Amino acid sequence: MQATEQGTLKFSIALTVLLGVLGVASGLVTNSQAIIFDGMYSFVDVVPTVVSLLVVKLIARGTTHRFQYGFWHLEPLVAVLRDAILAMACVYAGIDAIGALTGGGHEVAYGRAALWAGVLCVIGVTMTILLGRRAKTLKSPMLKLDARSWLVSACLSLALLIGFAGAIGLAGTRWQHWIPYVDAVALLSMALIMLPMPLMGLWRSMRDVLQVAPNELDQRVHAVMDGVIKERNFLEYTSYVARAGRGRFVEIHILVAPGTRIDVETADALRSEISSRLNAGEPTFWLTIDFTADRRWL
Repeated sequence: MQATEQGTLKFSIALTVLLGVLGVASGLVTNSQAIIFDGMYSFVDVVPTVVSLLVVKLIARGTTHRFQYGFWHLEPLVAVLRDAILAMACVYAGIDAIGALTGGGHEVAYGRAALWAGVLCVIGVTMTILLGRRAKTLKSPMLKLDARSWLVSACLSLALLIGFAGAIGLAGTRWQHWIPYVDAVALLSMALIMLPMPLMGLWRSMRDVLQVAPNELDQRVHAVMDGVIKERNFLEYTSYVARAGRGRFVEIHILVAPGTRIDVETADALRSEISSRLNAGEPTFWLTIDFTADRRWL
């Protein structure tokens, strides 16, 4: 599975670099700041994608003596890096667009620019679908994150296509004096539309970095353990949950009555039952269950 995940990321990286080079070149030829930004966006985006590939390789190694819980914690850090970079790129693009608007705009070869934007839009949608399916099949947060980046790129290209087509349509009309401003308006629109996506992604990723308890997992643990406590007549329990990338960590401490005897075979059977109810059989799920008659260990 890791080989497929790594291969998909490598393909995404190669295509992103190629489109970045062609995008910047196309922007220079057409004199379009928006196209240049699209190409630079690709270059900016490829850096965290390379980091994602390195993280996937580390995760495939499993645990080590120094990282005994594995490398799952690196996944949200990569997401934070990517979203922070993309957010800054959007802010920079917005500032650049405002400067162009106040400077009177500039001439752009909108026909060729629209053609390139259309090609990028098709590629972006295709990669979004491909990576989205692979991410779902492989249950890969890294591929899901990369699919989201391609979706942003596709939306960006679609906005450019619409803007450039509109500029072509203004030629020969009484509004043609607005044509030099279309490129800057398109760039500013892209920056404003795109900015919320990395900001929302940054918020989600920071929750993992700060190990905020995921509500769904916490509720599932409580639902299962409330039933177990009632069925087995145990006194009480406490649970602690956390998520780091695709890794999920659950600790459960069960309070039994003083003098209660639980042999190893019974304890293991109960652990297996709780694990089954929690669907904790995946290698990315770390489950710890212990029993105590002393409330201070809860």
